[in-house]
Amino acid sequence: MGFETATAWPRLNRLRRIAATALAFSAFGVGGLLLGLFYFPMLLLLQRDGARRSLHARTVVSRVFAAFIELMRALGLISYRFEGLERLQRSGLLVLANHPSLIDVVFLISLIRNADCVVRGGLARNPFTFGPVRACAYVLNNEGPELLQSCMDSLQDGANLIIFPEGTRSRPGQALKLQRGAAQIALRAGRSITPVRIRCTPPGLSKGQAWWRVADRALHFEITVAEDIPINSFLESANQEAGLAARYLTAHLANYFSIQG
Repeated sequence: MGFETATAWPRLNRLRRIAATALAFSAFGVGGLLLGLFYFPMLLLLQRDGARRSLHARTVVSRVFAAFIELMRALGLISYRFEGLERLQRSGLLVLANHPSLIDVVFLISLIRNADCVVRGGLARNPFTFGPVRACAYVLNNEGPELLQSCMDSLQDGANLIIFPEGTRSRPGQALKLQRGAAQIALRAGRSITPVRIRCTPPGLSKGQAWWRVADRALHFEITVAEDIPINSFLESANQEAGLAARYLTAHLANYFSIQG
């Protein structure tokens, strides 16, 4: 009897965690759909000023994302620890972060006021996400040559721009591969980088992992906002040549997040 109970418990625990994960993400999807169908269209009618409308929408999304994080915590799916959050209480930040899990952007938007971010163009057509993406005026990654300018305009307007230099979630155990776009934005905009290191233990909700392949315990997130990384030294090392400086900065970021992320 004792042996049967001991062997049944891991199976029951896994089923419970799968059900809780399904509940959490279903709530997330339904919430996004309702906001897109009802709340944000009403906001469009009531607030004609585009800047104020996007700021209001971003505040709403931030609070909804914070509620989602707390729902996952209450269901026993995640735990978390934050460090250095006071560094996010500024405007016009270029926030770069590593990307180990599906909910990294949810964490960051819940913590950052007036958060803008670069998102996949497909999210603007997805019925569960098109409302928040459009109302918040997030930067779409399918803008082509205009993408860099849109990012710089966002920073100039005082938004806090979140970018994952990897462009997609990392795979556990594989070396980080960063794109140069984030470094180019920092150099062209003349902005220091506010780095955020995200660690998820055990690895979960990662690239190529189905949502129902849950860990046997809560995923623990450690999110650390570190000191700003100035960009002047990279320009000096490259003799002010922007392309070479972007290469140096990207290599530095890859090493930075690989060692400490």
